[in-house]
Amino acid sequence: MNFTGRTAIVTGAGRGLGFSYAQLLATLGANVVISDIGADKLGAGGDGSIAMDAAKTLTDKGFNVVGHQGDLSSEQGCRQLVETAIKAFGQLDILIHNAGWVGYQPIEEADVTFISRAVDINIYTPVWLCKCAWEHLKRSTAARVVLTSSDRAMYQQYAQPGLVAYAAGKMAQLGIMNALSMEGAEVGILVNAVSPVAKTRMWGVTGEPENLKPEWVAPGVVFLASQQCEDSGYVLRASNGQFTAKRFVENPGVDYPVDLARIKAASAEEIAQLWNHIKEC
Repeated sequence: MNFTGRTAIVTGAGRGLGFSYAQLLATLGANVVISDIGADKLGAGGDGSIAMDAAKTLTDKGFNVVGHQGDLSSEQGCRQLVETAIKAFGQLDILIHNAGWVGYQPIEEADVTFISRAVDINIYTPVWLCKCAWEHLKRSTAARVVLTSSDRAMYQQYAQPGLVAYAAGKMAQLGIMNALSMEGAEVGILVNAVSPVAKTRMWGVTGEPENLKPEWVAPGVVFLASQQCEDSGYVLRASNGQFTAKRFVENPGVDYPVDLARIKAASAEEIAQLWNHIKEC
């Protein structure tokens, strides 16, 4: 793949998965803006050196990379990031929203600060980023947006206690993906999402993991950002160098919303009697 002449923004790219995405894109010729607030594992605080050091690591190798440190929870902060990309490289073709954090909080202890932090990075940030980037993406010949979800949110069997705020934010990005994939269709902007599994500092891993390596996820994200990807509205699950793409599709024969082409029932009691058939996937 050749990304020469194309410009990408990658959020949360100072470390872990985001850095792997940025590094592979840069290696393939892309101009890359590495954005990272340098927050701790709970999404709090900030360290401007994280993004700048990551950018220097790649520029020292001869790649076209700039660093950006800023709070992306506001429209103003997102606009400043997009303007950084335009000022540095004159265009924007790829937006990858990877920034996030994993925080555990039992539902009985839920508080507004904790939940707001999850809402900011998972809902407000992708919306503001896309709003600010949209006018530039429309000018691109191969505009791509990649959001981030999680198997912990999508699949009940992988859910964990205390992840309500995290799961809500990651599922929200699928709704944003679906809506923007339709809105982008008329102007050639493809919007997909990745659901990655990798051992990073979010897992408490500081050394080189033996499996679930971040760099094994990166090829899937780079594909979604490439011209070779011609689909929109897919979730790419990526783990241990393996990939599977999914999307939410309707059952055959449905005439939405008047006919779900499924089990008819006229009362709660009848639903109870037919429940085993109704819940069939």
